[in-house]
Amino acid sequence: MATRNHSLVNDEYYHVYNRGNSKQIIFIDEQDHRMFQQLLYLMNMEKRITSREADSASYSHPRDKQLVHIGAYCIMPNHFHILLTQKAEKGISKFMLKISTAYAMYFNKKYKRTGGLYEGAFKSKHIIDDRYLKYLYSYIHLNPLKLHSSTWKEDIRSGKIIPFSAVSAYTFSSVGYYLERDLPENKILETSSFPGYFKNKEDFKKEVSTWFRLSEF
Repeated sequence: MATRNHSLVNDEYYHVYNRGNSKQIIFIDEQDHRMFQQLLYLMNMEKRITSREADSASYSHPRDKQLVHIGAYCIMPNHFHILLTQKAEKGISKFMLKISTAYAMYFNKKYKRTGGLYEGAFKSKHIIDDRYLKYLYSYIHLNPLKLHSSTWKEDIRSGKIIPFSAVSAYTFSSVGYYLERDLPENKILETSSFPGYFKNKEDFKKEVSTWFRLSEF
């Protein structure tokens, strides 16, 4: 693992992310996105699970002690973001090794390729500022704006209103949880370990809208 300028300790908050080697696409179709999404749930436990078990498992698969608690995530075509807190000794490192290895094995087998899939080891940022931690919920969930328009940054600077559907319709993130949709992948999250910033979906919508001009929710 690459050297970090901070330790990964229990009950602290971290923004973890990585992308494809040379910025290559690593989530090509819906199945790829869904596989990684499900691995976020399946690999988050001390017990090992085989690739064969993972292929047939679902969100009802029993788990033992969780390695981390996940507060938010987003899976983009060539990278991913996860907001999490460590619950077991070396839990983040174990979790990221398990999920990265499992997905690389799946991807290489499916697309008949070899070699490294990611741009090195995962990156992490230790979050110690409450305001920044709250901002990350918007930052992570607003990533799909990049897919809505290649000029989204310029659109925002010019005051153009962006449809909220560019965010809310994206199914490969935890936005559905915060919009109070009944989804099986909601089990990925364990929000009890995070500050209660959002009492309901209206609180979440209000927070997101403070960072970008979006249409009515």
